[in-house]
Amino acid sequence: MEPPRTAVGGWPAPPAPGAPVPHQPPGGTIHPGAPAPGQPSVGPAHPGAPAAPAPVAGFAAAPAPPAVPAPRNTWPAAPETGQPTSQPYPAAGQPAPAAWSPGQPPAAGGPAFPGTTPYPGDATGRPRSGWLPRAALLLALVLVLVSGVQAYQIHVLNDRLGDTRRDLASTQDQDGVRLDGLEQRAEELEKQAGTVFDPESIAAAVLPSVFRVKAGPATGTAFAVGKPNSEGGANLFTNYHVVESVWESGGREVFLERTDQRFPATIVKVDEENDVAHLRTAAKFTGLVAAPTPVKSGQQIVVVGAPLGLTDSVTTGVVSAFRKAENGSGDMIQFDAPINPGNSGGPVINGAKQVVGIATAKARDAEGIGLAVPIKTACDGFDIC
Repeated sequence: MEPPRTAVGGWPAPPAPGAPVPHQPPGGTIHPGAPAPGQPSVGPAHPGAPAAPAPVAGFAAAPAPPAVPAPRNTWPAAPETGQPTSQPYPAAGQPAPAAWSPGQPPAAGGPAFPGTTPYPGDATGRPRSGWLPRAALLLALVLVLVSGVQAYQIHVLNDRLGDTRRDLASTQDQDGVRLDGLEQRAEELEKQAGTVFDPESIAAAVLPSVFRVKAGPATGTAFAVGKPNSEGGANLFTNYHVVESVWESGGREVFLERTDQRFPATIVKVDEENDVAHLRTAAKFTGLVAAPTPVKSGQQIVVVGAPLGLTDSVTTGVVSAFRKAENGSGDMIQFDAPINPGNSGGPVINGAKQVVGIATAKARDAEGIGLAVPIKTACDGFDIC
């Protein structure tokens, strides 16, 4: 079936299918381009179009059917069964249908896909910007997710920090307890070290305060004790029997000797009963410390003196026992450290480097039996300790 056509050049359109054909005058067909008698001349018909019927005398001319404009930019009708599927060429003077190929967007105002609604767009044909709200919503969701993750991480970190602080406080408490225990242990060790018997360190601390004393024909030992005297010099103890000859003769001067040194000293006071004498010198020496408590049996001791005139001699032993003096004046300390003539008046030292007694005598014809006056007896009789 041929598509509808539009008359061109003012010619009427052919009659519709099934419409009555106007009566032709007898005598044949009017040739195209030849006007009927008494009718105005008309232009030639469109090539291939039937000629318009001429009016018949005595009959009114039939009105021409209205011109039907050809549809524009529409899809051609489907071919009938048995008809060719190709689009027939348009008649001369008629516009060709708009061309369209798949993959190209339809032109503005052009045909759309059959049976579909065109994509909404703006006046220029571009699609609306509907992705902006969706992108903003997606970004907001991402930000909310990131914020939630960060809040959870901060919560976890705060919990860990709290646990760390508690652990640190517990560790510090434990360290404090351990430190207190270590300090107590150190004090105990110091006390034990003070009681450890070390003759070498004892001798090193004591020897600078011990001298050989020369009193007339007698020779013995003397040692500085306590604080300095009123003149700034040293106070010393020795045995009375060492200075007895000088004291009995009315003399008071004796001499303190050690190696090549010699210092004059004066006999201040004597205790014949306890065999103790107090000496004073202008020379300055460090005084030894008297033990605050009595010595006990079994304790180790060091005896320093000048036996037979040999200065800076050191012997060691233990306290054997306590004995009564022959004249009944008091107790005597018995010890087993070897002593000889010249040790009289020398200090007996304990492990704490304190003076516990003054060596006085030894048993004749016996070994390891020495006697000493307790330091408390000497300090009570002379206020110099």
